Order: sequence, then structure tokens, then C-alpha cells
Amino acid sequence: MPTAVADGVELYYDSEGDGETVAFVGDAGYGAWQWGWQHAAVAGRYESLVTDLRGAGRSDAPAGPYSVATLVSDLVAVLADANVRKAHLVGFGLGGLVALEAARTTNRARSLTLVGTAASGDGIDPDPLSAAPDDPAALRESLAPALSEEFRAEQPDVVEQLVSWRKREDADPEAWAAQAAAVADYDAGPLYEVTVPTLVLHGGDDPVWPVEGGRALAEGLPRGEFESFAGARHLVTVERSRLVNDALVSFLESLDDD
Repeated sequence: MPTAVADGVELYYDSEGDGETVAFVGDAGYGAWQWGWQHAAVAGRYESLVTDLRGAGRSDAPAGPYSVATLVSDLVAVLADANVRKAHLVGFGLGGLVALEAARTTNRARSLTLVGTAASGDGIDPDPLSAAPDDPAALRESLAPALSEEFRAEQPDVVEQLVSWRKREDADPEAWAAQAAAVADYDAGPLYEVTVPTLVLHGGDDPVWPVEGGRALAEGLPRGEFESFAGARHLVTVERSRLVNDALVSFLESLDDD
């Protein structure tokens, strides 16, 4: 089990595939399960690297609150341990803030794909997405803002699989709160400083990270592109996985052509 160490905190990660590295940075509270659909789409032609944020999955959970700057340091430690100089960073929610800040303050980002996020955590409350991992009913209920009612009705097996994965991998309430604190305290500042190619993807009906924030983020970035998916909520990576994967792979391939 590969682990990196940042300030004494062990951080779990895993990778598969060859080629340029695509590093996935997850959302607050969720374990690595959240990238199951995207990992499979890129592993092969690219190296897919998935890490657990401090506080979730198999990574250590030190006392919080955490900050985006701390999580950027964690990401840099993981990339260094994996011998990756630059990566295509794919961030989701809180992970989008981390990827954005990494591009702003380090030389580690080859490109950005930012999913269900914004330029600032101001006014964002991730609590509706949270639930204690030992409470299956609460885990199921907290998927309501993450997945549309239609999807949950049509895909009950997927819902139950997510509940099972969340029981094993999600952050406990204390660690979730520590991660959520990083959201509340973050503002990217001038977006013109982030000059790497960036694709911003968003669920059109996301009630937690409103789609307007994603659109404004893309518009503020010098090389930003925006795409939304009508009817999808926060877990657009699951609910519209095929379309999200197509957009991600097409974006990466366009950079290969460059």
C-alpha cells in the first residue's frame, strides 16, 4: 500500500496505467470510491493516481480544522512520493479548490479539470452531503442532494453500492468537519494567475455547489472552458459518468495534440 508522508501524516494513494499522470483530488468527506468511474476511463493511456484526503479512507485523520493550503501540501507530498513532476489535476468540490490552489501556487499542474466546485467556498455548506459512516439510513438520505430523485429511483443498486462504499471509506463526522472548514476559509483571489488549460464541469441542478459558481469560475480563468449537465446534482461524476468521462478524456487528448 503506497503512502506519502506530509508533516507526519500518512496519506494513502494508488495508481494504475502508463503515460502522463492524471491525479484525482476528492471532495470533502468522500473516500476514493468517488473516482471509480473516472479512474477506469483514464487508466491505461494515462497513469491514474487516486489519493485519500487526510481524514478519509486509509489516510490518517489528524485533528482539524484543515486548510486548502495544508491539503495542497499533502498533494505535493503524494506527487513527490510517486515521482510525478507534473500532473493533470482533477478536483471535485473541495478537491477542486485544492487543485486550483495547487495550480496557483506550485508548478505541479499540467492542466485542471474542476468538477462541482467554485473559486471560493464563501456561502458553500457541504453539510447536507455528510453522514456518519456507521449510519446506513443517514448515508442513504445524504445522497438526495448528491443524486437526482430520478437517478435514485432508476438505479437503486448503484445507490446501495454507494452506501456500502461510504460505510467503509468516508470520513467520520469529526474529520468531515475538519475538511469542510477548508471549504469555508478558501478564496482563490485573482483567477488570471491560473494560466493552465482548465475544464470546469458541473451538475446543472447541484444544490450544494450551485452551477453559477462553476460558470463564473470558468469565465474568470484565462483558459477556462465550461460544461454543465442538465438534471444532474452534485455527484455528476456518477449520475452522468459517461458524459463526464467523454468530456475529461477529450480534454486530455486535446492537450496531447498540443
